[in-house]
Amino acid sequence: MAMLVIRTQYCENYGTAENPYWKNKGGQEYKVKNVPLNEDFNAVIKYIDGIEYSNAFSEQYIIDWSIETDDYLSWFEQSQLDYDGEIRFYEPSFEYDDLCKEWEIAQ
Repeated sequence: MAMLVIRTQYCENYGTAENPYWKNKGGQEYKVKNVPLNEDFNAVIKYIDGIEYSNAFSEQYIIDWSIETDDYLSWFEQSQLDYDGEIRFYEPSFEYDDLCKEWEIAQ
């Protein structure tokens, strides 16, 4: 088993819908826990709803993904641990088995 980590870029539109002016505003790391190593990771990413979106005001898209160990912490989580001694705000995470159950219902 492995952890699939999906990294995103979040942008906001400081212009108008007709004349957009996009600014990058960071992003998040989404964790999919307990993914079998023989799984098609691109297929897993494809079936997760809500990570990528776009509208006139903001958008978020996937920029990268990687396979990490079960104890992986994002930069955001690690910095909380380093500076505050605890993690109070975790990155969004999913259990692979729960996602599989959702996909079976949707089919």
